Amino acid sequence: MRAQLDSYFGGLTGTGATRSTDRYQQALERCLDRLREVMPIVGLRNPKIGRPDLTWNYCGPFDWVVSFQSGQLWLALQLTGDPVFLNAARARRPVFRQILQNRHARDHDLGFQFSLSCVADWLMTSSSEARELGLRAAEALLARFRHEGQYLQAWNPRPSQGGSRAEFVAGRVIADTMQNLALLHWAHRETGHADFRDVAMAHAATVARHLIREDDTTYHTFVFDAVSGAPLRGETHQGFADESCWSRGHAWMIHGFAQSALTTGDKDTLDIARRLAARAEVLMGADSVPVWDYGITEGTPAFRDSSAGAIMAAGVYIIASLTSGDEAARWIAFGDRLLDGLLATCDLTTNPAAHGLLNHGAAHVKAGFADTMLPYGDYYFMEALMRSLGHTQFFW
Repeated sequence: MRAQLDSYFGGLTGTGATRSTDRYQQALERCLDRLREVMPIVGLRNPKIGRPDLTWNYCGPFDWVVSFQSGQLWLALQLTGDPVFLNAARARRPVFRQILQNRHARDHDLGFQFSLSCVADWLMTSSSEARELGLRAAEALLARFRHEGQYLQAWNPRPSQGGSRAEFVAGRVIADTMQNLALLHWAHRETGHADFRDVAMAHAATVARHLIREDDTTYHTFVFDAVSGAPLRGETHQGFADESCWSRGHAWMIHGFAQSALTTGDKDTLDIARRLAARAEVLMGADSVPVWDYGITEGTPAFRDSSAGAIMAAGVYIIASLTSGDEAARWIAFGDRLLDGLLATCDLTTNPAAHGLLNHGAAHVKAGFADTMLPYGDYYFMEALMRSLGHTQFFW
């Protein structure tokens, strides 16, 4: 294990730094225990958001959150080899078939939904059906590319909401989509079809130009003219204000650019991930768990977002794996700081009443969803713990 860690973290031991990772291994084992404990309660349902009593509200059939329980189960199978996790993960496959059968259900979140379900199944078990479902999802995501603006359209219009919804979504790209590009890169590796890779890289370039400000803070969304593709303006949807910096969107972009750099080997993409992570480190100040938006003003509730911390920690460890020496040590220290903050203030794995892993997540503060458990926070908490320990096989 020591040699594996040295290799993964770019030879950190050569800098004279030392780490104690026992607490991360113990936390990861508690995550596995919790997944086992709640399996008879959760059944085939998929958690959406926590309740005040630390139980779950569950997803409808087409929710973007529907895959994060699956992702945790596939990680658990990888760590343990226990078929109970395989059976629970694979039993969710009908949910993903239904998404592909409903055109209104298919949007930019196909990457989240299928990377952590069918792609994971293919990588873990070589299931040909899972591979086929994953490739169909990648083709549907590819079809969302808008050549005029060189971006993947985020959301869909909804017939029940009329023209106002259609106007809102038209020409809109969001930070979250950077994390969904992994599905396209996987499809390129599987098929050799250049369109998958080219669209993923074109979208990332557009995000880099328009969603990242000169000071390396980020917009949550950006709007293009839906006909000409001309760039119009940055806005927020879940953040505090259009010109603020929503911490989970910023974290999506850190992880997304870092994962893209890991996949492609592109140095410019890695540099973007570094810049975004460095800016987040400054914006956090002395905090160890991010506030929900780095630009909130006095008098605004300063809810923490454990999901942003978990996503960012996982992304920072990827950056560490792509660097070496003192720089790798710097990113590992930042990742450890984020994990330590989660363990100190948000960890629910020692609370037997909790069905999830982390508390104090901020789903959508302005809509009233804050200070709660979130399944994506839980998934990335497991991923970050695994990356902190030197694991390198994931489903992105």
